[in-house]
Amino acid sequence: MFSLAFAEGAPAAGAAGGGMMAQFQGMIPLILMFAIFYFLLIRPQQKKAKEHRTLLDALKKGDQVVTAGGMHGKITSIDDQSVMLEIAPGVNVKYNKGFIASVKQD
Repeated sequence: MFSLAFAEGAPAAGAAGGGMMAQFQGMIPLILMFAIFYFLLIRPQQKKAKEHRTLLDALKKGDQVVTAGGMHGKITSIDDQSVMLEIAPGVNVKYNKGFIASVKQD
């Protein structure tokens, strides 16, 4: 009985190098998951944010815009943080610039 225990206890010389490969193979699914998240979620979101920043930088007085809440209006004044929209003749409302969702093409 003791001879079996001693025979199983000593690892072979080639088994030590396989441990590093096994650790790398365990990381492959994590690397693939990160790549999938990057190309399907992170990268498109960054692209859309860049397009929105470009849209906000190009805003000017007189543009017809739609806000994130669905309000349609014409920009009557603009500064760094906010825009004044005319939503009806003589009715002006102030919005944060970041809430402009799109510019209407007339």
